[in-house]
Amino acid sequence: MAKFVTRWDPFREAVTLREAMDRLFEDSFVPARRQVAQERTFRLPLDAYVSPEEIVIVANMPGVKPEEVEITLEGDTLTLKGERPAPLENVDYVLQERTCGKFQRTLNINIPVDADKAEAKYENGLLTLTIPKAEAVKPKTIQVTTPKP
Repeated sequence: MAKFVTRWDPFREAVTLREAMDRLFEDSFVPARRQVAQERTFRLPLDAYVSPEEIVIVANMPGVKPEEVEITLEGDTLTLKGERPAPLENVDYVLQERTCGKFQRTLNINIPVDADKAEAKYENGLLTLTIPKAEAVKPKTIQVTTPKP
């Protein structure tokens, strides 16, 4: 039997707990606001990782036209908005698990970035957003020298 060791990241779990608490408070204390809104927006699932040079965010967006995706980076706040097409009408679904309708996701990026050089690519229903880090935060290598005799 194979055993795996996984490095524990307390911040990953803290973010999950924070998100769960946000949802709990929204569902418990703000039901009137949800009833007033005619359309609900769903939370776009995504992956994000950081390399020494850039921040990369990847989101599945099957069926969404790339020109209908709105990406804004204002200060340290990144927002992705769009809409997945509605399901077929006049059919009786036996199983319907894919979400549809408007989506939005907002992230706080607490790393200085160069927003002017950000790139968004859309291929096969996958949006990949690449945001270069600002020069000030990129790792620098310093060469050690010794004096010549």
